Amino acid sequence: MTAAPLPPDESARLLDLARYGILDTDREETFERITRLAARLLRVPVVALNFVDADRQWAKAGVGLDGPEVPRAHSFCAWAILQDAPMVIPDATIDPNFQHNPLVTGAPHIHTYAGAPLITSSGQRIGTLCIADDAPHPLTDDDLTVLQDLAALAMTELELRARNAELARTLNAHAERAEDLQQQLAHAHTLDAVNALADLTLAPDEVALRASALLGSAIDAEWTGLLTFQGDTVRAHTAYLRPGVPAELLALTEHLGRPGGMTLPLRHLSTPAYMDEYGTHPQACAEVIAAGVQALAWLPLGMFGGVTFLLVAVRARETRRVPWRTSDRALLEAAARSVRAALQRREVLAAVALDARQDSLTGILNRRAFDEDLAGVAAPFTLAMVDLDGFKALNDAEGHAAGDRALRVFATALQAELPDERVYRLGGDEFVVRLMGSWTEDEVLEHVDVAVLAAGSVTRSRLGASVGVATGGHADAPAAVLQIADERMYATKRRRRALQTVGR
Repeated sequence: MTAAPLPPDESARLLDLARYGILDTDREETFERITRLAARLLRVPVVALNFVDADRQWAKAGVGLDGPEVPRAHSFCAWAILQDAPMVIPDATIDPNFQHNPLVTGAPHIHTYAGAPLITSSGQRIGTLCIADDAPHPLTDDDLTVLQDLAALAMTELELRARNAELARTLNAHAERAEDLQQQLAHAHTLDAVNALADLTLAPDEVALRASALLGSAIDAEWTGLLTFQGDTVRAHTAYLRPGVPAELLALTEHLGRPGGMTLPLRHLSTPAYMDEYGTHPQACAEVIAAGVQALAWLPLGMFGGVTFLLVAVRARETRRVPWRTSDRALLEAAARSVRAALQRREVLAAVALDARQDSLTGILNRRAFDEDLAGVAAPFTLAMVDLDGFKALNDAEGHAAGDRALRVFATALQAELPDERVYRLGGDEFVVRLMGSWTEDEVLEHVDVAVLAAGSVTRSRLGASVGVATGGHADAPAAVLQIADERMYATKRRRRALQTVGR
């Protein structure tokens, strides 16, 4: 037996299914009438109006059914919702996907099956109107048209109920609007405070958390916070918790970030999402429902530094204003836009600052970065001045492109050798390494020699390196330490040249 694959937009499909609030409701004559009509018109013993939930198939109405649900792994309808057209299985006993299915090998011994998807107004297939027979039962094109028409009739009833429910929630819209107008001024002050965060020197998560805290009391929430996604890791951070909330809500962060729920797919959210009846969602967490959570709002803030940020607001059943009002949504979305813009500006400025500190040829840090870092270096520290020997001859013999390639390889290799230290290119073939702690010249040369060998592997010319090392203590000025390292490097270079002269 082969279980049906999940639709590519399964999370959106389950959200749409939850919108109708149909699962686990009592049987109703309106839907029973549709299934009886299908049984008479198509002359079949089994008819079901099935909805495909996260892990089960549940029947709202039917004829000839043994029970209201079966595991999704056994569901024929889970296959039928993968396409818009009716799915027909003429002989399940020989079909490779169904011949070992318990519904074929056992009761109701399905031989023939046909299912027409229930397609919502947003295009999601949430279930089927299906028929089955334990004997061969050929179906004509007219039969399938009848099945589709009856499925559409059931869907029309569902849409009508959903719209009526939405209208019922807005019966008090005029009164709510008056209250909203009174709150707009308060919300404007809150938004001003959120906008002011852009002027503060804060990390992205601090900006988002402070904004969440400001919004908590303004929108009458029990809890507001931040979800951060990095790879498959989800973390929930509390920003605001209403005083006096039930103890169960104090542990909300443990449940919002749990794997396997509805949280992880939300990392791809690009527009705000609101839910007024959390408990009706198929993937709702039992512990969160038990804590009294009823309404949630999710607002994407974007990705910064490889971390995706999502602002979350929660209301509990005890809150008088459970549905998310127009004014609530306006404030949340305006604040989210402000935070997103502030973080984007910060990221742009950080990129500009990084670019200003980066050597354009080698990609390592440049002289400007060295000057800035040297001013604030903590003792003890070691500076190593490095000058490539033979670089001018390389340029003369092989050209500047070859020289540039050797510089890039040398810089990359040296930084790889010293991943926890900082390597800078001061210009031309001059480099400096800032090492924390006290390093001997031999320790530094061990790493420089590896980088020289790497650079030499991409050129025919002979390369070497002159190195000068100096260590600074608490009483030493960084500039003085740099001068000593520079002098030692040039002394090494002079000795090498002298030896070369004697050798000739």
